[in-house]
Amino acid sequence: MRIAYFVTPHGFGHAARAAAVMVALQEIDPAVQFDIFTQVPHWFFQDSLVRDVHYYYVCTDIGVVQTTALHEDLPATVRRLDSFFPCAGALVTTLAALLRSAACTLVLCDIAPLGLVAARAAGVPSVLIENFTWDWIYRGYVQEEASLTRHIAYLQSIFAAADYHVQIEPVCCPCPADLTALPVSRQAQRSRQQTRAQLGIPVQAPAVLLTMGGIPESYTFLSQLQQHRDTCFVVLGAGDCLEQHDNVIVLPYRSTVFPPDLVHACDAVVSKAGYSIVAEVYHAGVPLGYVRRERFREGPVLDAYIAAHMHGIAMTEPEFHSGAWLSCLPELLALPRQPQRETRGAEQVARFVHGLVRNQYSP
Repeated sequence: MRIAYFVTPHGFGHAARAAAVMVALQEIDPAVQFDIFTQVPHWFFQDSLVRDVHYYYVCTDIGVVQTTALHEDLPATVRRLDSFFPCAGALVTTLAALLRSAACTLVLCDIAPLGLVAARAAGVPSVLIENFTWDWIYRGYVQEEASLTRHIAYLQSIFAAADYHVQIEPVCCPCPADLTALPVSRQAQRSRQQTRAQLGIPVQAPAVLLTMGGIPESYTFLSQLQQHRDTCFVVLGAGDCLEQHDNVIVLPYRSTVFPPDLVHACDAVVSKAGYSIVAEVYHAGVPLGYVRRERFREGPVLDAYIAAHMHGIAMTEPEFHSGAWLSCLPELLALPRQPQRETRGAEQVARFVHGLVRNQYSP
């Protein structure tokens, strides 16, 4: 069984939840193979334990051009959108031929519009999987960048043409869908004790994970962490190799430690409020110190979900960059850990998708 998966390259968050769905599908049916179309590195899916992958490096989406994990470049976004849309006919023809030659039975799209266009051209059913779509995001920027308006209607028509529609909580723009699932995240592979032993973190020491997702970000407060000697800090993506400076462990984005294992091994997480980290923390049940992203339209939706379903402390971007958030560290670590969630969104989506390809799904 071959299934194509088109994934937006906007950070690693969408790829993380796509990988979670793929792994869940292969747990249901080990015979499932995936043709992945994206610019997210091949290793990301390998490290996320997706098996039997045919990988195609192709730009499937523009999304929003980011200068940092917290800042967007709207003029650059418009320039790239203008050069990418409407989808090039030759590229669509090539992708449609690939889908047919691979005998893909279904095309899944994590908000990558090119996949929906290619699926239609190939005559293969498509599934849109989203907690937001780009036309909805762009509407939040039109007062700053009116040129985005010309892409909104075009993208809206593409997303509306999907044969099936799956929404994943926290949903930004609820609408009638074939399935609404709980947050989707990758599962930890090791126990808390195993991961701590691997990193040399004492069993009883409080530990905090810092991560800003798959977009590089400078951490100007690293020296301040060493002043909190009773707490171990694991900083993901702040270096090119594993380094340890007293109570601070720096890891590259690709390390020997699976990121969901880090979430489960720590007593709190400090991060921007992005989808994948929110979903992973939600399922791990640990407290979250999160940087508000009010300018990005998804931000307030995630903030509200955290407030309603999780334990967390919000901080502003200046508080994060200056290290002022460290004054709230005792309060963050004192928040109770929640029980791990029994039902996982990845399994809900996987069962739905497997039912489609087997023609056995009934809501």
